[in-house]
Amino acid sequence: MQKKATRTAKKRAVNHIVAWVVGIVVCVLVLTGFMGYRYLDSALGAVDANDKKALTVSIPSGASTSQIAQTLEKKGVIKSALVFNYYVKFHNYTNFQAGDYTLSKAETLKNIIAQLRGGGSSDSTGTVLVKEGVTIDTIGDSIEKLKAKDPNFTKANFIKLMQDQSFFDELYQKYPKLLKSAKAASGVRYRLEGYLFPATYSVTSGESLKALVTQMVAKTDSVMSSYYTSIQKQGFTVQEVLTLASLAEREGVSSNDRREIAGVFLNRIDAGMPLQSDISVMYALNTHKTHLTNKDTSVDSPYNLYVHTGYGPGPFNSPSETSIRAILSPSDRSKGYLYFVANLKTGEILYATTLYQQEVNTQTFAADNGTN
Repeated sequence: MQKKATRTAKKRAVNHIVAWVVGIVVCVLVLTGFMGYRYLDSALGAVDANDKKALTVSIPSGASTSQIAQTLEKKGVIKSALVFNYYVKFHNYTNFQAGDYTLSKAETLKNIIAQLRGGGSSDSTGTVLVKEGVTIDTIGDSIEKLKAKDPNFTKANFIKLMQDQSFFDELYQKYPKLLKSAKAASGVRYRLEGYLFPATYSVTSGESLKALVTQMVAKTDSVMSSYYTSIQKQGFTVQEVLTLASLAEREGVSSNDRREIAGVFLNRIDAGMPLQSDISVMYALNTHKTHLTNKDTSVDSPYNLYVHTGYGPGPFNSPSETSIRAILSPSDRSKGYLYFVANLKTGEILYATTLYQQEVNTQTFAADNGTN
């Protein structure tokens, strides 16, 4: 009887302890939830409802949500970049517009996001579109179109800036991981060829050409930051990856094509064979041709990869992220493909491991186009 009473007393004590522990846990959870709610509610509100002083915030073209959040937090117009990121992701907000915004600490997060999605200052010179696979010379043509609004935006001024070593050195100080191998390259036409990322860039009134180009390079660095570790592990330089990506960009159409072509290029490099890309010859000639002659493929230029083995001096155009990924993740290298030829009308590509197979494939497409 006494033992039973003792067990009952122990059971009651254990139940009291369990209830006490559960109660503490519940209280902690409630308190944490309440504090979290208060923090979130505070972060969504104005930094200082009484401070209506106008602050100019510049959002560059191509900036990521995280970069925008950091910019707003540094300017002091939002309380938390982390809350901004989660709020935007939760509501699936997109289409933030580049430009200059007049904001204040008295505005709520919701109001600031609405303005960012609506667009910045209308005091704009215009936009510059950098398409995938275009060269610096072509980008210069796009910049020339802004000359009517700003006489400094000419192709001649842009090309001069591309040849300005001191400007490149300034950019190198800002983006050393991106531009280290470009700085070390020799024989290049333009040191920034391939480093002006494909995107649409807004140009605000009074913005300089240097600021515009810096936007483009910053966008490239932002994209490439996801690949720096892989590039290093695979033994590449950024210059080499962007060079092969620029060739794959123009040689292939689909992402699968570019991955296959990347495999061919890498196999040829490993075998000590020249890449023999028509894109390299056309860049060397500074022209575009459907068919190349023997004279063309013999042109004396470091960019002529019919004559020279390896990667060449540097990129031939501005490649897309798809082409960059293709170089770092090529397809079917184990199949040993060393040749390919494309049907320019249908886009079909045939691959070969031997020169004989390549000649057969070339004859298959002979009615439509020549060989690669």
